[in-house]
Amino acid sequence: MSGAARPVRVSTPADRDIVLTRDFDAPRRLVFDALTRPDLLRRWFGAQGWQLVVCEVDLRVGGTWRFVSQGPDGARMGHGGVYQLIRPVERLSYTEQYDDQSYPGVTVISHRLVENHGRTTLTTTIRYATPEGRDRVLRYPMARGVSESYARLDRVLVAPQPVRDQPGEGSAP
Repeated sequence: MSGAARPVRVSTPADRDIVLTRDFDAPRRLVFDALTRPDLLRRWFGAQGWQLVVCEVDLRVGGTWRFVSQGPDGARMGHGGVYQLIRPVERLSYTEQYDDQSYPGVTVISHRLVENHGRTTLTTTIRYATPEGRDRVLRYPMARGVSESYARLDRVLVAPQPVRDQPGEGSAP
């Protein structure tokens, strides 16, 4: 991993879509694990100053996930959804809704992981329910927040902990 943070490439190929692309110096198995394992998600998910205080993952098609993040001022943000597609190490797709309905409707997030010589390109397509929802997100500092989160992920990928969650701590049995 280089000393400089890698940029997240952001594109808007359709009126409801945002596509984020980022390279990681890690095999896709590890990147996939970091997207799906609560013990790893807790270590990187969220912009600087935000931490997951609830991380529940039932990783199966039809299974649910739920995250609650807490910010530096104590503010909480909750969201969750349902897994739609799981192809370990290749693809992951799920719905997402925020508790406060700040983004009305259901958003669908799809990750594609491609490995080349031990490096993984993660392409995330976020499809909002409406063009207005997508445009609202684009007005926020989304790219900065994702970049900060992925910089945290870089550090996790260098030193992943093999310890799994204990039953009752947000992991699926």
